[in-house]
Amino acid sequence: MTYSGAVKVGGPADVHELTDLMISKVAVGGMNNNAYLLRCRATDEQLLIDAAAEPQTLLNLIGDGGIASVVTTHQHGDHWGALREVVDATGARTYAGRYDAEGIPVPTAVLVEDGDTITVGRVSLKAVHLVGHTPGSIALVYDDPHGAPHLFTGDCLFPGGVGNTWGDAAAFKSLLDGVETKLFGRLPDETWVYPGHGNDTTLGAERPHLAEWRERGW
Repeated sequence: MTYSGAVKVGGPADVHELTDLMISKVAVGGMNNNAYLLRCRATDEQLLIDAAAEPQTLLNLIGDGGIASVVTTHQHGDHWGALREVVDATGARTYAGRYDAEGIPVPTAVLVEDGDTITVGRVSLKAVHLVGHTPGSIALVYDDPHGAPHLFTGDCLFPGGVGNTWGDAAAFKSLLDGVETKLFGRLPDETWVYPGHGNDTTLGAERPHLAEWRERGW
């Protein structure tokens, strides 16, 4: 089956099969949050991005092999609603951005800084700190040696724009500046984007609209 990234709450996961990594995407909860299960194909070690909601759905996705770690992209409650239950069931190590960790009620074992590396088996993810949607949001980049990069953006980048900054002009500028410099400025158009809600996109599909986003202010 060809991966599309189109999932719905109550529906099956969609699986993106890469050479070294399996990415399973599922939608959960009342805000249609995306959760992503990453499995290293060499070691079978697993990592979950955003234990957002519906702990049993996530535990069923994880399966009997468990997970080594959970990364929370930012402090908003719809992204950690199932974190306690998932951690209690799996013993996973928790990761979150240094400047958002205090807003997450489950203790963060590893405080993530800009540029830090998080591993799942033999696969490495690089953290990108983005300020604006929250003070400590992190995106994760998997620079696939066999193809295009893969980018998990939380609520910082979606098809059609950056994340919500609630009319705060300074926060919007900070977020768009960070996204433009640290994501669009460093990664190629083929980069696959996995957002915190909704459908996937690519940097190439969004790049022509950066000036438009800046002009409209959201």
